[in-house]
Amino acid sequence: MELLNLREVRDLLGFKSYKPVRKLIELGLPVIHLGKGRYVAKDDLDEFLKAHTVVKQKG
Repeated sequence: MELLNLREVRDLLGFKSYKPVRKLIELGLPVIHLGKGRYVAKDDLDEFLKAHTVVKQKG
């Protein structure tokens, strides 16, 4: 299992601040607390993003 810290999640998604990452956590993105750090499993991030992707339909 590949774990990403919140900075890595922020950078991977192209955000400039942590606010959008915190919002994703509020929306249900699973977080692992290890010591003082917070981590997100890469697989959980991928699944979360797929589940929350909106496809605009024509018409």
